[in-house]
Amino acid sequence: MQPTEFQTDAIKPIECVKEAWELIKPNYWLLMAIIIVGALVGAVTLYVLIGAMVCGIMLCYLKCIDGDRLVFDDLWKGMKLFWPSLPVTILVFVPAVVWAVVLFSTIYLPLIMAAVMGNDVREGPIWTVFGIALVVDFVVAIIMICFHTLLTFSFPLIVDRGLTGFQPAIVSARAVLKNLKGLVGLIGINFVLAIAGELMCGFGLYLVMPLVMATSLVAYRKVFPRMKALNLNPPAPDLYPVLR
Repeated sequence: MQPTEFQTDAIKPIECVKEAWELIKPNYWLLMAIIIVGALVGAVTLYVLIGAMVCGIMLCYLKCIDGDRLVFDDLWKGMKLFWPSLPVTILVFVPAVVWAVVLFSTIYLPLIMAAVMGNDVREGPIWTVFGIALVVDFVVAIIMICFHTLLTFSFPLIVDRGLTGFQPAIVSARAVLKNLKGLVGLIGINFVLAIAGELMCGFGLYLVMPLVMATSLVAYRKVFPRMKALNLNPPAPDLYPVLR
């Protein structure tokens, strides 16, 4: 199997959730700690290291799913993938950050400043501008969700298949389109899990994070089966016929 090959119509959402839970149960708290620490490192470095941390988290979860021995230090192996993951990191995070800054500085900030400074601004125009901002924000959010869905498998492809540059994004988009129905169903289930976590005073969201992450990577493994390692050891001498 080539690194860019994948299965089609391979995702069954309910089965992915059940399988993910069974696989992560023995390492549940360790996997939660890995997510939290990785997210904190990404945040305190102003998201400079977020791509490397995501790769480290993905590596840990894939090891758990594949039945390999998992240790916390596996998270830091993502640092070796900082440069290979940089193009995908830019694709995933930069558009969202740029849009948030533009939207806040051009629409919301002037409204806030007007309210704080007590400027004579009529209520009607304020609500009109605010309504337009909400509509535009909603449309852009839908576009972002669709775009990020196409990149679902990008980071795992860097970790698992060694793809670099923009190739992970291209292969991910192709695989997502060939497994779109199952992936949309899985996203819906993960959204329900996240809402259920939020309803538990917000703290429950942290409890469901390992399961949400695991279901996504179980789905990845269904689409991109584990590649067999090449046997580079020479055959035993007794396998050769005796030359006479």
